[in-house]
Amino acid sequence: MKIDETKDVILNVATNIFSKFGFHKTTVDEIARAAHKAKGSVYYHFKSKEELFQGVIDKEFQVLRGELIKAIDSGNNAKEKLANYITVRMKTLNKLTNFYDALKNDYLNYLNFIGEIRERYDNEETILIKSILTGGVNNDEFEINNVEITAPAILTALKGLEMPFFLENKYNELESRLNELISILIRGIKKR
Repeated sequence: MKIDETKDVILNVATNIFSKFGFHKTTVDEIARAAHKAKGSVYYHFKSKEELFQGVIDKEFQVLRGELIKAIDSGNNAKEKLANYITVRMKTLNKLTNFYDALKNDYLNYLNFIGEIRERYDNEETILIKSILTGGVNNDEFEINNVEITAPAILTALKGLEMPFFLENKYNELESRLNELISILIRGIKKR
């Protein structure tokens, strides 16, 4: 097996184990055993459990980013792009257990990279939202006084929804509320 393939196998197995047992209860021994690799092989690719977890989070972040870009690209206009973005964001976060756990759990804050991941993720999302809003303003769909303030404001609102959606595991029950929020948001910035 090639080195990159071995690393991918380890990351895939680690993703599953971290999602089942969490960061603290997972050991490198368990990951190595489940991947049918020597513990040394895991440490060859990742210096520590923290670095392995960061690899898992980075991989999930790339999945989320890819889904968000596809959602934006599938919209015919800025309104559709924004609605798709919000819906796909919440659905995808619901599936990405490790990534979302890293974003919401304060007990992981002692790991320096968690703060970096949170900041990078917020910056990426803000850039994507700004691109949608700017396109909407340029196409005379949206009337926004300051995209630089509006984009992070929308992100803040979305982050506020995460608690009831995921901590209470009620995504399916709250999906209609999300759709109503999207409708209200778009009406609020739609050019009259």
